[in-house]
Amino acid sequence: MIDEFREFLLKHGVIALAVAVVIGGAVQKLVGAVVADLIMPIVGAFTPTGNWRTATLSVGAVKFGLGNFLGAVLDFLIISFVVFVIVKALVRQKPPAPLTPA
Repeated sequence: MIDEFREFLLKHGVIALAVAVVIGGAVQKLVGAVVADLIMPIVGAFTPTGNWRTATLSVGAVKFGLGNFLGAVLDFLIISFVVFVIVKALVRQKPPAPLTPA
C-alpha cells in the first residue's frame, strides 16, 4: 500500500508540485523584499511628501483610495518585471536545431 502511494506521488508529479510551491513561496518573499526595500524607496523619493499611498480623491460623498490603488498597480508591474527578469535569467532555452534537408 505504501509503495503504491509512493508510486502515485512520483507518477503524477505531486512531489515536484510540492517543491514548486515551497520554492514559489520563497521567491515571493524575495521579490516582495526587492520591491519594498530597494525599488519603492526610490519611487517615494520622487514624491514631495513620500506618503503618496495615502492620497485620496473625493467626488462628493465618495472617497477613492487613489494612492493605494496606484501603489498596488505599481507593485504589480514591478513584481511582474522582476519575476520576468529572474525567470529569463534562470530558464534559458536552447536555440532550435537547424533544419536538415530531406
